[in-house]
Amino acid sequence: MSTSPLALVTGAARRLGRIFALTLARNGYDLILHYRRSAEQAEQTRAEIEALGVRAILASADLTDPDQIESLFRVVDAQDSPLRILVNSAAVMSAGDLRTLSLQEWDAALNLNLRAPFLMAQQAARRMTQGGLIVNISDVGARKSWTGFPAYAVSKAGVEVLTRLLARTLAPDIRVNAIAPGLILPGAQVPSERWEQLVKRLPLQRAAHPEEIALTLEFLIKNEYITGHVLTLDGGYALL
Repeated sequence: MSTSPLALVTGAARRLGRIFALTLARNGYDLILHYRRSAEQAEQTRAEIEALGVRAILASADLTDPDQIESLFRVVDAQDSPLRILVNSAAVMSAGDLRTLSLQEWDAALNLNLRAPFLMAQQAARRMTQGGLIVNISDVGARKSWTGFPAYAVSKAGVEVLTRLLARTLAPDIRVNAIAPGLILPGAQVPSERWEQLVKRLPLQRAAHPEEIALTLEFLIKNEYITGHVLTLDGGYALL
């Protein structure tokens, strides 16, 4: 029987989700690592976490399907320790134009990026009987008019409102905050030359380091007087 607290991270196989999962492991949490298709990367992340001396359980689920979210929480219920932390990191960032964006594309972004964190938070709150922390992952794009990624921007703006509403609703036992990263890890949507141009425009003129992402999550874990806030980690991008 494990005596370590339990955390669940969505989209934990790679990119930011992997960083969040490793951060929690270094802080002594057993992990449930959610992934959808990245099975090989999820196995690699599990191996890294277990090397730190804590447990890691893999759980595959399509978070756009409410039934699969319920199945994911049956994995939570099967663990010895109660859930203490949920990090909603899974997201999709697809390009589009509001004049031609299809309903399918719109729903795909909103269902994963906004509806899933809402349903995950509902399920988590029922299980955080000893208190807990929910961290939603937003984006600096939530406050920018990114016309090239409309459904993504709308979904992340919704995540920030959802964070504040959850924080008021679930207080005082459960704290709810969000992290809004800026330029951290380049994705397939942005060519490397364009990425370098964007980085050079930043006041700090560099992308964030993984350790800086980790420190932001650690701050929210350790400072128990913070709820309802969105911590922006953008190298000054919001100033532009």
